[in-house]
Amino acid sequence: MAKTALKETITIKVNEPTYYLDEDVTYAQRDAWFGHVTRDLRMDIIYPQTDKNIYPCIVWICGGGWRQVDKGAHMPYLADLARRGFVVASLDYRLSHEAPFPGALIDLKEGIRWLRAHAKRYSIDTTKFGVMGESAGGYLAAMVALAQDKSFEQGENLKFSSAVQAACPWYMPCDMAQLFKERGMSLPFFNGDMKDPKYGKYINPISYISAKSPPFLIIHGTEDQTVPLQQGELMHEALVAKNLDSRMIILKGEGHAGPQFFQRPLWEMIISFFKKKLS
Repeated sequence: MAKTALKETITIKVNEPTYYLDEDVTYAQRDAWFGHVTRDLRMDIIYPQTDKNIYPCIVWICGGGWRQVDKGAHMPYLADLARRGFVVASLDYRLSHEAPFPGALIDLKEGIRWLRAHAKRYSIDTTKFGVMGESAGGYLAAMVALAQDKSFEQGENLKFSSAVQAACPWYMPCDMAQLFKERGMSLPFFNGDMKDPKYGKYINPISYISAKSPPFLIIHGTEDQTVPLQQGELMHEALVAKNLDSRMIILKGEGHAGPQFFQRPLWEMIISFFKKKLS
């Protein structure tokens, strides 16, 4: 059988930018090891290199019960999201043993301000930011989107905004006091009195809903044994009650962080949401 030997000269039309991953970019520094040393807070940024276009930015917040975080854990999916027309930044933040609430929220808001301050470097449209996160990261995504209290704005680049224009929390806890009451969950990130209504309101993202709150896409599984479906429903219902833009996708038979969350049909819905809301 004759072997095929081909030599071709072709021209491929350039319709897409070239994407790059900028890893371990320091966006802030915090005291560590009992205040004797300093550690960097870092982010990974997937961005298109282009001379003329700017793109919406999606901030991803990894979950882990406020005890663990890995900004690179879902990088394959985030890279696919970026190639659909976004800059994607996955952010590190302080954990419960480093800083209780609102430490991580302060960190993430500073990270968003840093991205706006460096928008030109990464081809970011400063008017179009979305936030997405899972579990504890979903809670933080909701807080980033809703909590505009100035007390959460600390650190550098304060002349820039930390506001986002769309939010997509996955299997998010929202009423921490209720979770504590119903399940006796250990929540070291929240070091206040869970029985105190004022503290419960302070840490509940629902408390910060306003007429200016951005659109939400909430995703939750029916069989979630870690964060009950009711938690996501509480957020959706609170937004709808205020006549705000909220869509909830409930995954039948799915648990906490299950494989349905990483299937292409769901990601197509997520991409469609961000494209529409950040257009």
